[in-house]
Amino acid sequence: MDKFFKISERGSTFRTEIVGGITTFFAMAYIIFVNPNTLCVNLADAANPFYPAMPKELWAPVLVATCISAAIGCFLTALLANVPFAQAPGMGLNAFFTYTVCLSMGYTWQEGLAIVLLSGVLFLIIAVSPLRSKIIASIPAFLKNAISAGIGLFIAFIGLLNVNLISIGGAVPALNFSYMDGDVRAVNMAGLLCIIGLLITAILMCFKVKGAIVIGIVLTTLIGLPMGVTSIPDNITTEGITLAPLFMKLDLGGVMAKGFLPLITAVVSFALVDCFDTVGTLIGTATNAGMTDRHGNLPGGDRALIADAVATCCGACLGTSTVTTFVESSTGISEGARTGLSSITVGFMFLLAILLAPVAGIIPSAATAPALIIVGVLMMKSAASIAWDDFECAVPAFLTISMMAFAYSISDGIGFGFISYSIIKAARGKAKEVPILVYIIAVLFVLKYVLTNIPG
Repeated sequence: MDKFFKISERGSTFRTEIVGGITTFFAMAYIIFVNPNTLCVNLADAANPFYPAMPKELWAPVLVATCISAAIGCFLTALLANVPFAQAPGMGLNAFFTYTVCLSMGYTWQEGLAIVLLSGVLFLIIAVSPLRSKIIASIPAFLKNAISAGIGLFIAFIGLLNVNLISIGGAVPALNFSYMDGDVRAVNMAGLLCIIGLLITAILMCFKVKGAIVIGIVLTTLIGLPMGVTSIPDNITTEGITLAPLFMKLDLGGVMAKGFLPLITAVVSFALVDCFDTVGTLIGTATNAGMTDRHGNLPGGDRALIADAVATCCGACLGTSTVTTFVESSTGISEGARTGLSSITVGFMFLLAILLAPVAGIIPSAATAPALIIVGVLMMKSAASIAWDDFECAVPAFLTISMMAFAYSISDGIGFGFISYSIIKAARGKAKEVPILVYIIAVLFVLKYVLTNIPG
Protein backbone atom coordinates (compact mmCIF):
# COMPACT_ATOMS: atom_id res chain seq x y z
CA MET A 1 0.00 0.00 0.00
CA ASP A 2 2.88 2.34 0.79
CA LYS A 3 4.41 1.64 -2.59
CA PHE A 4 1.11 1.92 -4.50
CA PHE A 5 0.09 5.25 -2.98
CA LYS A 6 3.68 6.54 -2.58
CA ILE A 7 2.93 7.42 1.05
CA SER A 8 6.53 7.54 2.30
CA GLU A 9 7.75 9.12 -0.93
CA ARG A 10 5.41 12.06 -0.36
CA GLY A 11 6.46 12.49 3.25
CA SER A 12 3.28 11.12 4.77
CA THR A 13 2.31 8.14 6.93
CA PHE A 14 -0.51 5.60 6.92
CA ARG A 15 -2.00 7.17 10.08
CA THR A 16 -1.78 10.68 8.64
CA GLU A 17 -3.64 9.65 5.50
CA ILE A 18 -6.43 7.94 7.48
CA VAL A 19 -6.81 10.90 9.83
CA GLY A 20 -6.79 13.27 6.85
CA GLY A 21 -9.52 11.26 5.16
CA ILE A 22 -11.71 11.20 8.26
CA THR A 23 -11.21 14.94 8.68
CA THR A 24 -12.23 15.61 5.08
CA PHE A 25 -15.29 13.39 5.44
CA PHE A 26 -16.62 15.23 8.47
CA ALA A 27 -15.99 18.57 6.76
CA MET A 28 -18.14 17.58 3.78
CA ALA A 29 -20.58 15.10 5.36
CA TYR A 30 -23.28 17.78 5.39
CA ILE A 31 -23.88 16.93 1.72
CA ILE A 32 -25.38 13.60 2.84
CA PHE A 33 -28.40 15.48 4.20
CA VAL A 34 -28.33 18.71 2.19
CA ASN A 35 -28.27 17.06 -1.23
CA PRO A 36 -31.57 15.14 -0.72
CA ASN A 37 -33.14 18.30 0.72
CA THR A 38 -32.08 20.26 -2.36
CA LEU A 39 -33.06 17.70 -4.98
CA CYS A 40 -36.35 16.62 -3.38
CA VAL A 41 -39.02 19.30 -3.02
CA ASN A 42 -41.88 19.29 -0.55
CA LEU A 43 -44.43 21.41 -2.36
CA ALA A 44 -48.15 20.89 -2.93
CA ASP A 45 -47.61 20.73 -6.67
CA ALA A 46 -45.33 17.72 -6.21
CA ALA A 47 -48.47 15.58 -5.99
CA ASN A 48 -49.10 16.39 -9.64
CA PRO A 49 -47.78 13.51 -11.77
CA PHE A 50 -46.44 16.07 -14.26
CA TYR A 51 -44.49 18.00 -11.61
CA PRO A 52 -40.87 18.07 -12.89
CA ALA A 53 -38.76 18.04 -9.71
CA MET A 54 -37.99 15.02 -7.56
CA PRO A 55 -40.77 14.34 -5.01
CA LYS A 56 -40.04 14.22 -1.30
CA GLU A 57 -40.69 10.47 -1.30
CA LEU A 58 -37.31 9.99 -3.02
CA TRP A 59 -35.43 11.62 -0.13
CA ALA A 60 -33.94 8.42 1.30
CA PRO A 61 -32.98 6.89 -2.09
CA VAL A 62 -31.31 10.19 -3.01
CA LEU A 63 -29.32 9.99 0.23
CA VAL A 64 -28.17 6.50 -0.78
CA ALA A 65 -27.31 7.71 -4.29
CA THR A 66 -25.41 10.63 -2.78
CA CYS A 67 -23.26 8.36 -0.63
CA ILE A 68 -22.56 5.78 -3.33
CA SER A 69 -21.73 8.36 -6.02
CA ALA A 70 -19.45 10.17 -3.54
CA ALA A 71 -17.68 6.89 -2.75
CA ILE A 72 -17.23 6.11 -6.46
CA GLY A 73 -15.79 9.59 -7.06
CA CYS A 74 -13.38 9.25 -4.13
CA PHE A 75 -12.22 5.78 -5.22
CA LEU A 76 -11.68 6.96 -8.82
CA THR A 77 -9.69 9.97 -7.65
CA ALA A 78 -7.52 7.75 -5.46
CA LEU A 79 -6.90 5.02 -8.03
CA LEU A 80 -6.54 7.18 -11.15
CA ALA A 81 -4.80 10.26 -9.77
CA ASN A 82 -3.48 9.33 -6.30
CA VAL A 83 -4.33 12.75 -4.86
CA PRO A 84 -6.06 13.48 -1.51
CA PHE A 85 -9.20 15.02 -2.94
CA ALA A 86 -12.76 13.86 -2.26
CA GLN A 87 -15.85 14.03 -4.43
CA ALA A 88 -19.61 14.16 -3.88
CA PRO A 89 -22.67 15.73 -5.53
CA GLY A 90 -21.82 19.43 -5.62
CA MET A 91 -23.56 22.32 -3.95
CA GLY A 92 -24.87 24.83 -6.46
CA LEU A 93 -24.97 22.15 -9.12
CA ASN A 94 -27.73 20.35 -7.21
CA ALA A 95 -29.60 23.65 -6.90
CA PHE A 96 -29.14 24.23 -10.63
CA PHE A 97 -30.63 20.79 -11.25
CA THR A 98 -33.76 21.41 -9.18
CA TYR A 99 -34.49 25.11 -9.52
CA THR A 100 -33.24 25.84 -13.05
CA VAL A 101 -33.31 22.62 -15.07
CA CYS A 102 -36.49 21.17 -13.51
CA LEU A 103 -38.58 23.97 -12.04
CA SER A 104 -37.56 26.78 -14.44
CA MET A 105 -36.80 25.00 -17.72
CA GLY A 106 -39.49 22.37 -17.17
CA TYR A 107 -37.44 19.20 -17.62
CA THR A 108 -38.57 16.22 -15.58
CA TRP A 109 -36.08 14.94 -13.01
CA GLN A 110 -35.52 11.88 -15.23
CA GLU A 111 -34.65 14.19 -18.14
CA GLY A 112 -32.52 16.24 -15.76
CA LEU A 113 -30.47 13.16 -14.91
CA ALA A 114 -30.00 12.56 -18.64
CA ILE A 115 -28.70 16.14 -18.98
CA VAL A 116 -26.27 15.50 -16.10
CA LEU A 117 -25.04 12.37 -17.91
CA LEU A 118 -24.53 14.32 -21.15
CA SER A 119 -22.65 17.05 -19.28
CA GLY A 120 -20.45 14.39 -17.69
CA VAL A 121 -19.68 12.96 -21.12
CA LEU A 122 -18.87 16.47 -22.40
CA PHE A 123 -16.63 17.09 -19.38
CA LEU A 124 -14.91 13.75 -20.00
CA ILE A 125 -14.22 14.68 -23.62
CA ILE A 126 -12.81 18.00 -22.45
CA ALA A 127 -10.72 16.32 -19.72
CA VAL A 128 -9.01 13.84 -22.07
CA SER A 129 -8.39 16.31 -24.89
CA PRO A 130 -6.14 19.36 -25.43
CA LEU A 131 -9.39 21.35 -25.40
CA ARG A 132 -9.26 21.21 -21.59
CA SER A 133 -6.46 23.72 -21.13
CA LYS A 134 -7.83 26.00 -23.87
CA ILE A 135 -11.30 26.20 -22.34
CA ILE A 136 -9.97 26.82 -18.85
CA ALA A 137 -7.64 29.53 -20.13
CA SER A 138 -10.32 31.16 -22.31
CA ILE A 139 -12.71 32.12 -19.50
CA PRO A 140 -11.49 35.26 -17.70
CA ALA A 141 -10.52 34.64 -14.08
CA PHE A 142 -12.92 37.30 -12.82
CA LEU A 143 -15.87 35.51 -14.46
CA LYS A 144 -14.84 32.22 -12.86
CA ASN A 145 -14.73 33.99 -9.50
CA ALA A 146 -18.08 35.66 -10.19
CA ILE A 147 -19.70 32.30 -11.05
CA SER A 148 -18.46 30.80 -7.78
CA ALA A 149 -19.63 33.79 -5.73
CA GLY A 150 -22.97 33.90 -7.55
CA ILE A 151 -23.64 30.24 -6.81
CA GLY A 152 -22.83 30.95 -3.16
CA LEU A 153 -25.40 33.77 -3.03
CA PHE A 154 -27.93 31.61 -4.86
CA ILE A 155 -27.75 28.61 -2.54
CA ALA A 156 -27.83 30.87 0.54
CA PHE A 157 -31.00 32.44 -0.88
CA ILE A 158 -32.46 28.96 -1.38
CA GLY A 159 -31.69 28.16 2.25
CA LEU A 160 -33.66 31.21 3.39
CA LEU A 161 -36.56 30.36 1.09
CA ASN A 162 -36.67 26.72 2.19
CA VAL A 163 -37.67 27.75 5.71
CA ASN A 164 -39.86 30.62 4.47
CA LEU A 165 -37.66 33.12 6.32
CA ILE A 166 -37.70 35.13 3.11
CA SER A 167 -41.13 35.23 1.46
CA ILE A 168 -41.53 36.06 -2.23
CA GLY A 169 -45.29 35.51 -2.34
CA GLY A 170 -46.16 39.22 -2.03
CA ALA A 171 -45.41 42.23 -4.19
CA VAL A 172 -41.83 42.38 -2.90
CA PRO A 173 -39.60 39.91 -1.06
CA ALA A 174 -39.93 40.25 2.71
CA LEU A 175 -38.71 38.81 5.99
CA ASN A 176 -41.20 36.30 7.30
CA PHE A 177 -40.91 35.68 11.03
CA SER A 178 -44.57 34.69 11.22
CA TYR A 179 -47.39 33.44 8.98
CA MET A 180 -51.17 33.25 9.00
CA ASP A 181 -52.56 29.88 10.12
CA GLY A 182 -56.19 30.43 9.24
CA ASP A 183 -57.22 33.50 11.25
CA VAL A 184 -54.35 33.15 13.73
CA ARG A 185 -50.87 34.58 13.25
CA ALA A 186 -48.29 31.92 14.17
CA VAL A 187 -44.55 32.10 14.69
CA ASN A 188 -42.44 30.78 11.82
CA MET A 189 -40.76 28.10 13.94
CA ALA A 190 -38.79 26.69 11.01
CA GLY A 191 -37.37 30.14 10.28
CA LEU A 192 -36.56 30.67 13.95
CA LEU A 193 -34.83 27.27 14.14
CA CYS A 194 -32.85 28.16 11.01
CA ILE A 195 -31.55 31.35 12.68
CA ILE A 196 -30.60 29.39 15.79
CA GLY A 197 -28.83 26.77 13.68
CA LEU A 198 -27.05 29.43 11.65
CA LEU A 199 -25.69 31.11 14.78
CA ILE A 200 -24.59 27.77 16.23
CA THR A 201 -22.81 26.76 13.03
CA ALA A 202 -21.23 30.19 12.58
CA ILE A 203 -19.84 30.13 16.13
CA LEU A 204 -18.46 26.62 15.58
CA MET A 205 -16.85 27.82 12.33
CA CYS A 206 -15.32 30.80 14.14
CA PHE A 207 -13.73 28.40 16.65
CA LYS A 208 -12.52 26.29 13.68
CA VAL A 209 -14.25 23.18 15.04
CA LYS A 210 -13.74 20.24 12.70
CA GLY A 211 -17.00 19.07 11.16
CA ALA A 212 -18.69 22.31 12.27
CA ILE A 213 -21.39 22.14 9.60
CA VAL A 214 -22.33 18.53 10.39
CA ILE A 215 -22.35 19.25 14.12
CA GLY A 216 -24.53 22.28 13.41
CA ILE A 217 -27.03 20.13 11.48
CA VAL A 218 -27.24 17.56 14.30
CA LEU A 219 -27.61 20.15 17.09
CA THR A 220 -30.21 22.10 15.12
CA THR A 221 -32.21 18.91 14.54
CA LEU A 222 -32.14 18.11 18.27
CA ILE A 223 -33.30 21.63 19.10
CA GLY A 224 -36.06 21.25 16.50
CA LEU A 225 -37.59 18.28 18.35
CA PRO A 226 -38.99 20.25 21.34
CA MET A 227 -39.85 23.13 18.99
CA GLY A 228 -42.12 20.82 17.00
CA VAL A 229 -40.30 21.45 13.71
CA THR A 230 -39.41 17.76 13.40
CA SER A 231 -40.18 14.51 15.18
CA ILE A 232 -38.77 11.03 15.68
CA PRO A 233 -40.52 8.49 13.41
CA ASP A 234 -42.76 5.90 15.08
CA ASN A 235 -40.94 3.05 13.42
CA ILE A 236 -37.55 2.81 11.77
CA THR A 237 -37.15 0.47 8.82
CA THR A 238 -34.51 -0.24 6.21
CA GLU A 239 -36.91 0.47 3.33
CA GLY A 240 -35.09 3.69 2.52
CA ILE A 241 -31.81 1.91 1.80
CA THR A 242 -32.53 1.37 -1.87
CA LEU A 243 -31.66 2.79 -5.27
CA ALA A 244 -34.58 1.12 -7.05
CA PRO A 245 -36.67 4.32 -7.63
CA LEU A 246 -33.65 6.15 -9.11
CA PHE A 247 -31.23 3.68 -10.67
CA MET A 248 -31.00 4.15 -14.47
CA LYS A 249 -34.18 6.24 -14.54
CA LEU A 250 -32.67 8.89 -16.79
CA ASP A 251 -34.75 9.78 -19.83
CA LEU A 252 -32.40 10.36 -22.75
CA GLY A 253 -35.27 10.23 -25.22
CA GLY A 254 -37.20 13.09 -23.65
CA VAL A 255 -34.48 15.72 -23.44
CA MET A 256 -34.92 16.92 -27.02
CA ALA A 257 -38.65 17.60 -26.65
CA LYS A 258 -38.10 21.12 -25.33
CA GLY A 259 -35.70 22.18 -28.05
CA PHE A 260 -32.02 21.95 -28.87
CA LEU A 261 -30.87 25.30 -27.44
CA PRO A 262 -32.25 24.82 -23.90
CA LEU A 263 -30.60 21.38 -23.86
CA ILE A 264 -27.23 22.76 -25.00
CA THR A 265 -27.50 25.61 -22.49
CA ALA A 266 -28.14 23.22 -19.60
CA VAL A 267 -25.46 20.71 -20.63
CA VAL A 268 -22.79 23.38 -21.22
CA SER A 269 -23.68 25.18 -17.97
CA PHE A 270 -23.35 21.95 -15.96
CA ALA A 271 -20.06 21.04 -17.66
CA LEU A 272 -18.50 24.52 -17.36
CA VAL A 273 -19.40 24.99 -13.69
CA ASP A 274 -18.15 21.48 -12.85
CA CYS A 275 -14.95 22.07 -14.83
CA PHE A 276 -14.16 25.43 -13.22
CA ASP A 277 -15.15 24.17 -9.77
CA THR A 278 -12.84 21.18 -10.02
CA VAL A 279 -9.87 23.00 -11.56
CA GLY A 280 -10.14 25.83 -9.05
CA THR A 281 -10.31 23.42 -6.12
CA LEU A 282 -7.43 21.25 -7.34
CA ILE A 283 -5.03 24.08 -8.20
CA GLY A 284 -6.00 26.47 -5.42
CA THR A 285 -5.82 23.89 -2.64
CA ALA A 286 -2.70 22.17 -3.98
CA THR A 287 -0.86 25.48 -4.41
CA ASN A 288 -1.70 26.54 -0.88
CA ALA A 289 -0.43 23.18 0.46
CA GLY A 290 2.76 23.22 -1.63
CA MET A 291 1.70 20.17 -3.66
CA THR A 292 2.28 21.68 -7.13
CA ASP A 293 5.39 21.27 -9.28
CA ARG A 294 7.67 24.10 -10.41
CA HIS A 295 5.28 24.88 -13.28
CA GLY A 296 2.36 25.35 -10.89
CA ASN A 297 0.67 22.11 -11.95
CA LEU A 298 -0.69 19.41 -9.63
CA PRO A 299 0.83 16.00 -10.47
CA GLY A 300 -2.11 13.76 -11.33
CA GLY A 301 -4.42 16.77 -11.77
CA ASP A 302 -5.41 15.78 -15.31
CA ARG A 303 -6.42 12.31 -14.15
CA ALA A 304 -8.36 13.86 -11.26
CA LEU A 305 -10.45 15.73 -13.85
CA ILE A 306 -11.13 12.46 -15.66
CA ALA A 307 -12.18 10.85 -12.35
CA ASP A 308 -14.53 13.78 -11.73
CA ALA A 309 -16.15 13.44 -15.15
CA VAL A 310 -16.60 9.66 -14.84
CA ALA A 311 -18.06 10.09 -11.33
CA THR A 312 -20.61 12.57 -12.72
CA CYS A 313 -21.71 9.99 -15.32
CA CYS A 314 -22.01 7.33 -12.60
CA GLY A 315 -23.93 9.70 -10.34
CA ALA A 316 -26.46 10.43 -13.08
CA CYS A 317 -27.07 6.71 -13.54
CA LEU A 318 -27.47 6.26 -9.78
CA GLY A 319 -29.92 9.16 -9.53
CA THR A 320 -28.15 12.29 -8.33
CA SER A 321 -26.89 15.57 -9.73
CA THR A 322 -23.34 16.42 -10.81
CA VAL A 323 -20.52 14.92 -8.74
CA THR A 324 -17.59 17.27 -8.27
CA THR A 325 -14.39 17.73 -6.27
CA PHE A 326 -15.01 19.34 -2.87
CA VAL A 327 -12.96 22.26 -1.60
CA GLU A 328 -13.44 20.76 1.88
CA SER A 329 -10.67 18.35 0.84
CA SER A 330 -8.37 21.13 2.04
CA THR A 331 -9.20 20.21 5.65
CA GLY A 332 -7.70 16.74 5.25
CA ILE A 333 -4.75 18.13 3.32
CA SER A 334 -4.12 20.59 6.15
CA GLU A 335 -3.86 17.53 8.43
CA GLY A 336 -1.03 16.23 6.24
CA ALA A 337 -2.86 14.00 3.72
CA ARG A 338 -0.93 13.80 0.46
CA THR A 339 -2.09 10.61 -1.30
CA GLY A 340 -5.12 8.79 -2.62
CA LEU A 341 -5.33 6.69 0.56
CA SER A 342 -7.02 9.71 2.14
CA SER A 343 -9.64 9.67 -0.65
CA ILE A 344 -10.15 5.92 -0.19
CA THR A 345 -10.87 6.59 3.49
CA VAL A 346 -13.45 9.25 2.62
CA GLY A 347 -15.11 6.86 0.17
CA PHE A 348 -15.50 4.11 2.78
CA MET A 349 -16.89 6.65 5.27
CA PHE A 350 -19.56 7.60 2.74
CA LEU A 351 -20.50 3.95 2.26
CA LEU A 352 -20.87 3.53 6.03
CA ALA A 353 -23.05 6.65 6.10
CA ILE A 354 -25.69 4.82 4.02
CA LEU A 355 -26.75 3.20 7.30
CA LEU A 356 -28.06 6.64 8.34
CA ALA A 357 -30.80 6.49 5.69
CA PRO A 358 -33.54 5.03 7.94
CA VAL A 359 -33.17 7.80 10.56
CA ALA A 360 -31.91 10.73 8.50
CA GLY A 361 -35.46 11.68 7.56
CA ILE A 362 -35.89 13.42 10.93
CA ILE A 363 -33.47 16.14 9.75
CA PRO A 364 -35.70 19.08 8.70
CA SER A 365 -35.01 21.75 6.09
CA ALA A 366 -34.52 24.15 8.99
CA ALA A 367 -31.43 22.14 10.00
CA THR A 368 -29.88 22.01 6.53
CA ALA A 369 -30.73 25.61 5.58
CA PRO A 370 -27.96 26.97 7.86
CA ALA A 371 -25.52 24.68 6.04
CA LEU A 372 -26.60 26.17 2.72
CA ILE A 373 -26.07 29.68 4.06
CA ILE A 374 -22.64 28.85 5.53
CA VAL A 375 -21.50 27.21 2.28
CA GLY A 376 -22.76 30.34 0.52
CA VAL A 377 -20.58 32.45 2.80
CA LEU A 378 -17.56 30.29 1.97
CA MET A 379 -18.19 30.58 -1.78
CA MET A 380 -18.70 34.34 -1.67
CA LYS A 381 -15.03 34.90 -0.83
CA SER A 382 -14.28 34.49 -4.54
CA ALA A 383 -15.79 37.94 -5.08
CA ALA A 384 -12.80 39.45 -3.23
CA SER A 385 -10.57 38.55 -6.19
CA ILE A 386 -12.63 40.57 -8.68
CA ALA A 387 -11.30 43.99 -9.77
CA TRP A 388 -14.36 46.03 -8.81
CA ASP A 389 -12.70 49.30 -9.84
CA ASP A 390 -12.51 48.11 -13.48
CA PHE A 391 -16.02 48.48 -14.93
CA GLU A 392 -15.20 46.21 -17.89
CA CYS A 393 -14.99 43.43 -15.29
CA ALA A 394 -17.20 44.81 -12.51
CA VAL A 395 -20.46 45.04 -14.48
CA PRO A 396 -20.35 41.50 -15.98
CA ALA A 397 -19.24 40.14 -12.60
CA PHE A 398 -22.06 41.91 -10.77
CA LEU A 399 -24.64 40.71 -13.29
CA THR A 400 -23.32 37.15 -13.02
CA ILE A 401 -23.58 37.19 -9.22
CA SER A 402 -26.83 39.11 -8.83
CA MET A 403 -28.83 37.48 -11.63
CA MET A 404 -28.25 34.02 -10.22
CA ALA A 405 -30.23 35.02 -7.13
CA PHE A 406 -32.59 37.63 -8.63
CA ALA A 407 -33.54 35.47 -11.64
CA TYR A 408 -33.37 32.31 -9.51
CA SER A 409 -31.17 30.68 -12.13
CA ILE A 410 -27.47 29.83 -12.23
CA SER A 411 -27.49 29.58 -16.02
CA ASP A 412 -29.09 33.03 -16.39
CA GLY A 413 -26.34 34.47 -14.22
CA ILE A 414 -23.70 32.88 -16.45
CA GLY A 415 -25.57 34.08 -19.53
CA PHE A 416 -25.84 37.72 -18.42
CA GLY A 417 -22.18 37.73 -17.45
CA PHE A 418 -20.92 36.36 -20.76
CA ILE A 419 -23.23 38.52 -22.88
CA SER A 420 -22.45 41.78 -21.07
CA TYR A 421 -18.71 41.08 -21.07
CA SER A 422 -18.69 40.42 -24.82
CA ILE A 423 -20.72 43.54 -25.66
CA ILE A 424 -18.77 45.87 -23.34
CA LYS A 425 -15.41 44.68 -24.68
CA ALA A 426 -16.59 45.03 -28.29
CA ALA A 427 -17.94 48.54 -27.63
CA ARG A 428 -14.59 49.49 -26.11
CA GLY A 429 -12.77 48.39 -29.25
CA LYS A 430 -11.28 45.39 -27.45
CA ALA A 431 -13.20 42.66 -29.21
CA LYS A 432 -10.01 40.65 -29.83
CA GLU A 433 -9.42 40.40 -26.07
CA VAL A 434 -12.50 38.22 -25.71
CA PRO A 435 -11.83 34.51 -26.39
CA ILE A 436 -13.94 32.95 -29.14
CA LEU A 437 -15.48 30.48 -26.66
CA VAL A 438 -16.93 33.37 -24.63
CA TYR A 439 -18.55 34.75 -27.79
CA ILE A 440 -19.96 31.32 -28.67
CA ILE A 441 -21.50 30.89 -25.21
CA ALA A 442 -22.86 34.46 -25.29
CA VAL A 443 -24.50 33.88 -28.68
CA LEU A 444 -26.04 30.61 -27.47
CA PHE A 445 -27.60 32.43 -24.52
CA VAL A 446 -28.90 35.25 -26.75
CA LEU A 447 -30.50 32.72 -29.09
CA LYS A 448 -32.00 30.90 -26.10
CA TYR A 449 -33.58 34.11 -24.74
CA VAL A 450 -34.88 35.14 -28.14
CA LEU A 451 -36.31 31.76 -29.12
CA THR A 452 -37.86 30.99 -25.74
CA ASN A 453 -39.56 34.39 -25.48
CA ILE A 454 -41.09 34.74 -28.94
CA PRO A 455 -44.85 35.40 -28.48
CA GLY A 456 -47.12 32.57 -29.55
